[in-house]
Amino acid sequence: MLTIKDITFTLEGRRLFDGATATIPAGHKVGVVGRNGTGKTTLFRLIRGEWALDGGEIEIPRQARIGGVAQEAPASDATLLETVLAADTERAALLLEAETAKDATRIADIHTRLADIESHSAEARAASILTGLGFDAEAQQRPCKDFSGGWRMRVALAAVLFSQPDVLLLDEPTNYLDLEGTVWLETFLARYPHTALVISHDRGLLNRSVGGILHLDSQNLTFYQGNYDQFDRMRRANLEQQMSAKKKQDAQRAHLQSFVDRFKAKASKAKQAQSRVKMLEKMQPIAGVVESNVAAFSFPAPEELSPPIVNMRDASVGYGGPLILRKLDLRIDQDDRIALLGSNGQGKSTLSKLIAGRLETTDGNVVTSNKLRIGYFAQHQLDELFPDETPLEHIRTLRPAEGAAKQRARLAAGGIGADIADVEVKRLSGGQKARLAMLLCTIDAPHLLILDEPTNHLDIESREALVMALTEYEGAVILVSHDPHLVEAVADRLWLVKDGAVVPFEGDMDEYRRMLLSERGGKPAKDKVEKAEKPKAKSTPRSATAPLRAELVKAEGRIAKLEEMRDKIDEGLADPRIYERGDTERQNMLRKKRAEVMKGLERAEAIWLDISTKLEKAG
Repeated sequence: MLTIKDITFTLEGRRLFDGATATIPAGHKVGVVGRNGTGKTTLFRLIRGEWALDGGEIEIPRQARIGGVAQEAPASDATLLETVLAADTERAALLLEAETAKDATRIADIHTRLADIESHSAEARAASILTGLGFDAEAQQRPCKDFSGGWRMRVALAAVLFSQPDVLLLDEPTNYLDLEGTVWLETFLARYPHTALVISHDRGLLNRSVGGILHLDSQNLTFYQGNYDQFDRMRRANLEQQMSAKKKQDAQRAHLQSFVDRFKAKASKAKQAQSRVKMLEKMQPIAGVVESNVAAFSFPAPEELSPPIVNMRDASVGYGGPLILRKLDLRIDQDDRIALLGSNGQGKSTLSKLIAGRLETTDGNVVTSNKLRIGYFAQHQLDELFPDETPLEHIRTLRPAEGAAKQRARLAAGGIGADIADVEVKRLSGGQKARLAMLLCTIDAPHLLILDEPTNHLDIESREALVMALTEYEGAVILVSHDPHLVEAVADRLWLVKDGAVVPFEGDMDEYRRMLLSERGGKPAKDKVEKAEKPKAKSTPRSATAPLRAELVKAEGRIAKLEEMRDKIDEGLADPRIYERGDTERQNMLRKKRAEVMKGLERAEAIWLDISTKLEKAG
């Protein structure tokens, strides 16, 4: 059991914890959530004992081992497999002692202990973890120094997972994984035999891998049983109760104060007035609910172009050596929402660059619409921002003829508020930099938006805002992301990039997840996954219509998502509080969002009808 008792901690003059208390039952897998900057990573450092508390205490069972990924694996000559095996220091020490021990009793004790910790299966377990994180058998025998920093972070993660600490602390582990590694990690964590605390903004992982949520908010900790969706429902219900209780108390205080103000100068009522003054003094005020509104993303609408906007014919591409992708025949229309699946190194980024016009074909050709504008967001773009310039100066560079008011309005529309518009980029958080980079790549109203890991620095609320914006966006989207929730919420089509080819994946994300777990040592794939992968016989009528049926299912899913968004907006518009408060800004925002969602719903229903008609004609 991990017990946090009444802890207080201040960092650089800012109070992060003030009397925070929580108890994590032994063996629980817990997601640690909270807005960026609230102190989640600091909490891990306090648990590890790296920093001293100002007050309170953190109790961990004696002899319990605490493990986490502090830095990437060293660039050594040791192979990946050797590096991971070395993480189990007890096993390594026992094997070393076994080579030199001479006392028969001690030798027996060593081998007994090695059997207890299942040393005989260590290599197989280490290899399985490395495979799950994307290293094949050949890669596992290569030295660490052959791999880049990002890949060595995976090795470090594999090492800590293999060592199985009693308390596992993982801080945003999916940031250096691809989608395939994330899917594997979700299953691994769900089966982890000891206590695990995971800081994550990945809603999918927090729904599938943990049984509890530790929420850090307003310098306090609250533990909730259940996954993230259950936590979200309970928290919202608690906020509703708190708002209701405060409303009642405010009415009661106003009633008492009215009596005091009316009769405090009247001798015959002086005692009653004084009694009510005492009641007011004893009444503990209920804190008002302060929820930080997450700034929306807003993408300007492009004009409509004739389809297709991108057409590849027999295209191949590489970087001067062996071809990365070969014989591509692909088409992109302006209403496409496509997610690229496939392990790191298979060519997803290469395909993105080819579509964006940043790579030339080796063979074949890529034809694009004459007026096509492309917005390209890649992970490295945060590094391309000018650190000594402010967001406003970035906008002035791109739009020098616009007035200051218009430039600031552009920043506000992208979620860059007046409070940070004049702050140097180097002082902004990762999420703020990501918003600025997103604003810059969409400023020209692109017809096609290519997003390569857009959520790495965004918290859960900002990711949901991005989903909303992409759903309303009127251009095409090509998405590469390790966040399954984002892929499921945004993409209508899935392309699998593998072994130099790009082919449609006819299943959905659940089927892809099962296929991956089967390939990487997780659960076996189900029959329908195998069927989705096998080429269909052309003689079978059902096979001929399989792509249309898959598109129909995706269109129905998109309609369902839009209807759900419409219903949520309608709930907000039906809430009497926004009218009682006179919150016209929120009323107008909800009405605007509803109009945009209805427009998207109309388009989605038209697509569904078109596919249905084609399917009927095909029999």
